[in-house]
Amino acid sequence: MDQWSGEIEQFKHFLKLEKGLSDNSVEAYERDLRKLQDHFSSGGTVVGPGEVDAAGLSDFISSMAGSGLHPRSQARMISAVKGFYRFLFMEERITHEPAISLESPKIGRKLPDVLTVKEIDTLFEKIDLSKPEGHRNRTMLEVLYSCGLRVSELIQLKISDLYLDEGFIRVIGKGDKERLVPVGKTAIAEIDRYMPDRNSMLNIDKGSQDILFLNRRGKPLTRVMIYTIIRKLSEKAGIKKKISPHTFRHSFATHMVNGGADLRAVQEMLGHESIVTTEIYTHLDRDYLKEVVKSYHPRSGK
Repeated sequence: MDQWSGEIEQFKHFLKLEKGLSDNSVEAYERDLRKLQDHFSSGGTVVGPGEVDAAGLSDFISSMAGSGLHPRSQARMISAVKGFYRFLFMEERITHEPAISLESPKIGRKLPDVLTVKEIDTLFEKIDLSKPEGHRNRTMLEVLYSCGLRVSELIQLKISDLYLDEGFIRVIGKGDKERLVPVGKTAIAEIDRYMPDRNSMLNIDKGSQDILFLNRRGKPLTRVMIYTIIRKLSEKAGIKKKISPHTFRHSFATHMVNGGADLRAVQEMLGHESIVTTEIYTHLDRDYLKEVVKSYHPRSGK
């Protein structure tokens, strides 16, 4: 194994075991670092990771930007490079951090689409409860919205993760990190209503007996299936916004923050590692801000 591959493999172990990153995140870091490796291994001369200097890294980032790489992808790549060299420095494989002065490109932070409470109510009203999957879909979306789950967390949710008497569910999030999330009375009522239908299924797959939400073949639902259910409901409800399962998570967080919830509490419920990620939900409705100015500013002309 060459020097680059050895160092990258060590970094991957660090990301998995000590930082607790998911496999997908680790793979994304590795892809970016392999591009870094290719850059310093081309032209017949191999420059090892410990021989790279700040100027060389700047050239690499410039070449990536020149190739048309999106600013958001550039920012992710710079994060990977910085993390890699910080790791090498901490492990005393290098004596200084050549990536410390790299600056990420300016990228606008796009606020996610959020459903209003009325739009969510309309979506729920469009669920056909006369169909076999009706109660399952209603329960699934209620849990998604009431608990602010990621779609991956929803499809992996187990019956043994439900502590409904205590008002909590146990969620396994990114990097297999576990958290307890409060579940509201409405969601609990929907789960109680759904469970008899779920438990009466005769064809539950052998490995899925503990999975809460199942398809008609007794297997766990897929991300695509949940996306399809939400898209069809959105069309029936006449909602023009582009929504996905993640929209329910965004809506949960926004409604909590705008309702006065403590940002740290929302961070805990969402399973965000950094409070900075949660702060995106502190945006407020413009009409509300206008009303505040109108009500309280001495020169508002009220």
